[in-house]
Amino acid sequence: MRASELMSMALKTVTGNWMRTLLTMLGVIIGVASVVTLVSIGRGTSAQIEKQYENLGTNLLTVNILGQGRATQLDYDEVMEIEQLPEFNYIAPAVTSSSNVKYDRTQESYSIIGTNDRYASITKNQVASGRFLSESDLSFRTNVAVLGSTVVTELFGQTDPIDKKVNIKGFEYTVIGTLKAKGSSGMGGGSVDEAIIVPLPTAQRQLGMGNIRTTYIEASSKDQITQAQTTFTSYLTYKFKSSNGFRILNQDSLVEARKEASSTLTGQLVAVACISLLVGGIGIMNIMLVTVTERTREIGIRKSIGAKRRNILMQFLVEAVVISGLGGLIGLMLGIGLSLAWPHFNAKQLTVISWDISFYAFLFSVGVGIIFGLYPANKASKLRPIDALRTD
Repeated sequence: MRASELMSMALKTVTGNWMRTLLTMLGVIIGVASVVTLVSIGRGTSAQIEKQYENLGTNLLTVNILGQGRATQLDYDEVMEIEQLPEFNYIAPAVTSSSNVKYDRTQESYSIIGTNDRYASITKNQVASGRFLSESDLSFRTNVAVLGSTVVTELFGQTDPIDKKVNIKGFEYTVIGTLKAKGSSGMGGGSVDEAIIVPLPTAQRQLGMGNIRTTYIEASSKDQITQAQTTFTSYLTYKFKSSNGFRILNQDSLVEARKEASSTLTGQLVAVACISLLVGGIGIMNIMLVTVTERTREIGIRKSIGAKRRNILMQFLVEAVVISGLGGLIGLMLGIGLSLAWPHFNAKQLTVISWDISFYAFLFSVGVGIIFGLYPANKASKLRPIDALRTD
């Protein structure tokens, strides 16, 4: 019997009872759709993580001081001297706190960052209007401030904030610049959009923001990031007389760690989704066994007029494959549709359709049909014509 005839017979049988066929395919549909959707969300999350860290640059180190007291106190001038070494491009020590900020009759609480003129370049923050901090602002400890985009909107609305004065802890600061919206920094801190940046010496002297707890370092190139990390680790170990008072985070390591965690979670979810495919396969085997029982007389008649065992085997096997294949195709289209629609329901979630995984999910569904359809097909092919014809 030709393949086209087998396919035609299988399609007629499958379409003869759509409701039963659809219910049989349901497990396969759900399994394939789940795999496609979950993988798309997982890859979208990995792409978001990578993009988020690329916004900060690929050669960034973040140093966090863990200890307390003078034993783990950083000296700003000493740190900036290290910047002269060839493996370093920029270094930006920083202190962070939160405070109520007033302008006119509006008062809101924001993060206050005390840092230097290198900070914007290292963290890839762009000035929207005015200017960023300069070396003279640090040298003369001027009361100037650069506002994040959210701060500008909430305090000033449509008013130009440049040269306006904001009140921070009773001190007036002149706004010299604003930053473009950027979103989360991705380094465990809050968004710079909701922060006010002031000169480091001013923050320590007027606002009482204490010792340097965080330092951002940009290596001269991606190839020099390991050397920069080694150099700064040696400096801190020598200064603190210990390697336990600080932690240095490598940008590349953070990216890989978060992507690996995302991939692991996605893999676990996909494994759960594959259970639906196996359940669907059991459903196909069950319905094919019922079909064999219902069509026992038909099998007997076909065998009595010359149908061979392999003809009966292929007939029922193709029917099982058609059911699983159609289920896989419907699940594939449903999964792609859900992946495309997901960002419309969750604007923060990016999805990236994985066409290779989608193709493999469809092939797996076809394979499920072959595996779980083989037993019923084999059972049908082994029926003796005389026994089959006696069946009512």
